[in-house]
Amino acid sequence: MNPTCGTLYIVSAPSGAGKTSLVKALTDADPAIKVSVSHTTRSMRPGEQHGVNYHFVPHAEFHALIEQDDFLEHAEVFGNFYGTSRTALQQTLDQGYDLILEIDWQGAQQVRALMPDARSVFILPPSQQALRQRLNNRGQDSDAIIEGRMREAVSEMQHYAEYDYLIINDDFAVALEDLKAVFRANRLHRAAQQQRHQALLDQLLA
Repeated sequence: MNPTCGTLYIVSAPSGAGKTSLVKALTDADPAIKVSVSHTTRSMRPGEQHGVNYHFVPHAEFHALIEQDDFLEHAEVFGNFYGTSRTALQQTLDQGYDLILEIDWQGAQQVRALMPDARSVFILPPSQQALRQRLNNRGQDSDAIIEGRMREAVSEMQHYAEYDYLIINDDFAVALEDLKAVFRANRLHRAAQQQRHQALLDQLLA
């Protein structure tokens, strides 16, 4: 891993675990961390911006990128395609930013195979009861949909052992500090510190 580049982070969680809120709070607090912007073929929704929420592209362009092997991972969801561009991702890392991929365990497996230096974080709820309550509090879904989301969540959480770090989101402030600690510790890795402070190290050892 080139210590002058940023680090790629995979962050996954079941629906309702608080991943989106934690990642937003993290990036708001640290401008050196960015969130990867995926490509999609779905239509832009009101309030969304091209290049901010997604790179909105036609099907032909998306499939051309597949043919060019430019996607680290891609999937079809309800007739629309979503993918992570290798080119766009690498450009951000080369600028020195740490970059977060918010993807599920299947996408994480694809990315790890291609970028084994990536760090991965799985965010868990404190209990199934708490997760169900959070899904209910959204007030958006029927009981049947919530039951489906719970079954899906349990299935997703079975893959926690594939990740480097586990964060339990019981108290939001504590979980946020835990997430910050992952990034802080990685920046203190010897190779990265050696690159940043080579002049000091040379002076200390003279």
